[in-house]
Amino acid sequence: MGSSCSEFWTPWREMSWSDREETLEELRTFTSGNPNVGKLRILLNGPVGAGKSSFINSINNIFQGRSTTSALADGIGGGSFTKKYKTHLIKNPNMPGSTYSFAFNDVMGLEGDQGVCTSDIINAMKGHVKEGYKFNPSAPLSQDDSYWYNDSPSLEDQVHCLVTVVDANKIAIMKDEMVKKLREIRLAASNLGKYWIPHVVVITKVDEFCPLVKEDLKRVYKCKFLKEKMDQFSAKVGIPLNCILPVKNYHNVIDLQDDMDELLLKALRQIVNYANDYVKSLP
Repeated sequence: MGSSCSEFWTPWREMSWSDREETLEELRTFTSGNPNVGKLRILLNGPVGAGKSSFINSINNIFQGRSTTSALADGIGGGSFTKKYKTHLIKNPNMPGSTYSFAFNDVMGLEGDQGVCTSDIINAMKGHVKEGYKFNPSAPLSQDDSYWYNDSPSLEDQVHCLVTVVDANKIAIMKDEMVKKLREIRLAASNLGKYWIPHVVVITKVDEFCPLVKEDLKRVYKCKFLKEKMDQFSAKVGIPLNCILPVKNYHNVIDLQDDMDELLLKALRQIVNYANDYVKSLP
């Protein structure tokens, strides 16, 4: 938790807290802007325990209208819970067998010498990693592995937006090695051929970071200390502040809450819009 918390007089970033249903409907009815891409693929990466799987579950909760566990999340800490490369689809509860026009892939977390290899994340962005591939921290996927390496990925196999998930409480103590890995992945996203993959950062556990935000989530953009940490992360990794979005995941809450949904849905809308802009720019 932040060691000191004070507030700006007015929020440093303006947002509406009363258009949950409008944003949700916009995402429900969204369709890809590229006829060759049926579903936008969103790749989540980041340090172990940052809340990648919880973010997917939180989004799924909102669309299903209840608590879900589609991407099982580790609630006790330790090493990465995600071991395999898996696509998470968001089902339309009103149309059996139907899913929405965006999908998530959650990779093994980054950590010391035990986490996912950065080359595996880069291969995933390029669409070379097949569904079900088991991550091996000591041996990244090889091009010679004909079973798990997809040597002819379609546009839909490729990633259309990279999302880095970071715990607000860990930004100040993030090791240089981790920053280097995150920068390496971001650089790779910006150098994949002629077009760069958009990159968004989701900051989680903001309620645990700041007592003011824990008391009232609507104060998230008034907390000076959180803004300071977001500025620091922006400078460390080299990502614009307008691409850094704070959220509170449904990791310890059962019933849906409008304020949590507002932040989560606005983050998802920005991610989906960026991904759609990307696929529309492709030939």
